[in-house]
Amino acid sequence: MTTATTELVAAWAEPEGVVPRGTLLVVPGRGEHPAVYARFGRRISADGYRVLVVDDPTTDPGATTGRIRELLGDTGSGPHPRVLVGSDTGALFAAGLVASGAVEVDALVLAALPIAAPTVEVDWGSELEARTACPVHQALLDGDPSVRRGTLAEAVPPGWPTAADPARITVPVLGLHGLADTVAPVAAARDWYGRLAEVELVGIVGGRHDALNDQSHRTAAATVVRFLERLRSGLPEIARLDLVRRGGRVIGTVSR
Repeated sequence: MTTATTELVAAWAEPEGVVPRGTLLVVPGRGEHPAVYARFGRRISADGYRVLVVDDPTTDPGATTGRIRELLGDTGSGPHPRVLVGSDTGALFAAGLVASGAVEVDALVLAALPIAAPTVEVDWGSELEARTACPVHQALLDGDPSVRRGTLAEAVPPGWPTAADPARITVPVLGLHGLADTVAPVAAARDWYGRLAEVELVGIVGGRHDALNDQSHRTAAATVVRFLERLRSGLPEIARLDLVRRGGRVIGTVSR
């Protein structure tokens, strides 16, 4: 696997000898930068998907939009399906780009969509706890001088929630949201997702705000890969839970 970085993008390629199965363009959230998504990029690229991460759009929305358009217009950046992935305000920004027609992609993956006002306290310790329960990711953020502290307590940029009009999004959407997210409570996000034409919203049990980098990051990545595989195949489902048996008792079945 190769990794390359430039000013506004980090990239993780599919393993050598593997034909790429699709392309993900990741948009970070408030205070983050591309390298924060190294673990996510490595995991998804290992399954054959090319991963590109641009900069936090709250610092320069125009530059980030231009970079995304440039990457989407470059056939060498990666094959279809091309999926825009966003976390926190990056999710809101990505949804707004697609809703407005500023970019064209095959699908959206939105994590920790911040519809409601933030409730996180302003000190760094509280923000770190609100972001993630994963000790590895906490240590990474705490030791990274490029992560801008205090950003989760800031309001989302004006106009972004309006631009992210779910009624104008027609591509398939996967939502990932921590059910213990205090920065962007899931109830408000659930209402937004309920107005989309085609959506799967997955709640991460006990999950905090950084849904792609939380303690359940493996489950989050696996959920994304399953979504991508269905998108590629054009099938509504590939694997179906058929029987659940615990303690010698059948506790659930799925009708055919």
